[in-house]
Amino acid sequence: MDHFRELISSKKRVVVKIGSSSLRHKETGDFDYIKMETLVRELCNIRNQGRDVILVSSGAIAAGRKTVGLKGDDHSVAVKQACAAIGQARLMMVYERLFSQYGQTAAQVLMTKNTIVADLNRFNAHNTFMELLKLGAIPIVNENDTISTYEIEFGDNDTLSAIVTALTGADLLILLSDIDGLYSDDPRKNPKAEFMPIVPELTPEIMAMGKASTGSDVGTGGMESKLRAAEIATKSGADMIIANAKDVRILHRIMDGRDIGTLFLANKDENFYLKDYVED
Repeated sequence: MDHFRELISSKKRVVVKIGSSSLRHKETGDFDYIKMETLVRELCNIRNQGRDVILVSSGAIAAGRKTVGLKGDDHSVAVKQACAAIGQARLMMVYERLFSQYGQTAAQVLMTKNTIVADLNRFNAHNTFMELLKLGAIPIVNENDTISTYEIEFGDNDTLSAIVTALTGADLLILLSDIDGLYSDDPRKNPKAEFMPIVPELTPEIMAMGKASTGSDVGTGGMESKLRAAEIATKSGADMIIANAKDVRILHRIMDGRDIGTLFLANKDENFYLKDYVED
């Protein structure tokens, strides 16, 4: 296992996903600026090591709800779309200020299901990512919830981050979540659940461990979506790690090859076709 962890330090293109619940104070719903600043510093340091970095960040709808004073998330699609429009602007404003403090250029990329399903759109999206990375920018990706109802109702950024990983040919995906990694059962409900530090292959038994909820009232992705992300990422040829976002400083420790989170090993499928994983 140490050998596989050591190989993480040689990764050249890294996608990091962080969810809504990890960016906000639980008590108020406001941005956790200290955590966001630490996250940005970690990403900039990875970039300064000569690696390509892409951030997939949730948080737009939650930020918009907080801004306009809406409680809960049981609202119509139109309200959620409006909140996404307000919140995405605020989210990017914060990221832009933080990245600029460290001399890095941030770029916003909003994607929908149609970005991948339509061949020309997928081709153009790939080219845009490649050019941004060539220019040294750090793309910040989110679902375009303002115009797309599909992602609001059914999508999640775990899947989106895996799609971005495959689209850009990244060799590592890190999912920062509210759990330490993959367990044999929900550790919140079953104290005997066993932690799994490494998953060499996604067997049917592993996939069956997926759960519908993480216990978060802000995010949309549970362990089920993370395992689906692992399927996309590993079949595209990337390793994937699930780790706890409680302390985002674990990013540099992960990149140093330390034994953190659950590591899903790449199992490149020569017949992998990204479009197959987003079409109904």
